[in-house]
Amino acid sequence: MPIFLSAMVQKKVLQKLTDPELERYLREDSRFTPEAIKLAAEILEERGRIFTDDEKFRIRELIRTKYEEEERKKLEQEELHKDHITEDPEAIRLHSRELIMLFGLCLGFISGAILLSLNLFKLKKYREGAGIIFLGIAYSIIQYFGIQLMYEAGTSGKTTVFNRSPELLFAVTGFLLLYFLWLETLKKLPYRKNSLLVPVIIGLLSVFLSYLNYYGYSPSYLFVILAR
Repeated sequence: MPIFLSAMVQKKVLQKLTDPELERYLREDSRFTPEAIKLAAEILEERGRIFTDDEKFRIRELIRTKYEEEERKKLEQEELHKDHITEDPEAIRLHSRELIMLFGLCLGFISGAILLSLNLFKLKKYREGAGIIFLGIAYSIIQYFGIQLMYEAGTSGKTTVFNRSPELLFAVTGFLLLYFLWLETLKKLPYRKNSLLVPVIIGLLSVFLSYLNYYGYSPSYLFVILAR
């Protein structure tokens, strides 16, 4: 919705409020958005409310403070989601976020979970690392039975986007879950990219196990697509 239409809709909503309800928008402890505060003041003025110079100054300051809070929160979110790769020689070497998520998407959640857990073990976060390994095993079990159930639902006539390609559903879900786990465990941590030796070994092992079970279950979405 365009910004001006959104403002019009918001103003129509606020116009239904009583004067005391609108006055709440202008209080120092107001939790409303700066746009809503500005509109509340405009509506009160249209209804004949006369603000003193001090009140006008206080409202302007309140709106300015709210805009600054919104900008600060936006910057904090951007900083949180940023991948803090650095060239600092003092920074710890870890498997990169992009590599972990690529492994999770193409080779199965368990592959990405192993790489992430290795990072946590290196940081001496043993409980978190073990928890992610356990989650990777549990996710693989759920994926194994979930894919079978979805295909069975498809053969029974209940065709949906999920049972047409359940491997894709689990691959994307695992990808997003790894992203969330990275933010929760390694947020804002500067690091250098680690050697690719371990990821290559894990990748080859994943492909080899999928090849041994060529016509059966594979956690690797990439291998399933190639096998088809």
